[in-house]
Amino acid sequence: MPAATAQVATELPRRYMTQLCKHFEHRLPVTLAEDSGHITFAAGTCALRAEAGSLVMTVEAADAEVLAQMEGVVARHLLRFAFREPPEIVWHPTA
Repeated sequence: MPAATAQVATELPRRYMTQLCKHFEHRLPVTLAEDSGHITFAAGTCALRAEAGSLVMTVEAADAEVLAQMEGVVARHLLRFAFREPPEIVWHPTA
């Protein structure tokens, strides 16, 4: 499965991880722990990890086209939550 990871610099990684998980849990299966979260979409998954100074997001999907769509969905939602100081989100293919 194609995958991509973005390490997003932020002073509020747990907060944004929690917001993403709580936002999607109304429609999708979500697990949330203190420093990690996982969202299962119909077309793939998103793993989240809160680290000191960054939120690490990894998306996986069945093919490259769906992966690009998932990258967009996750990034748009994070930007919506972090609108006061919009972070730079750069996805890198994961081997």
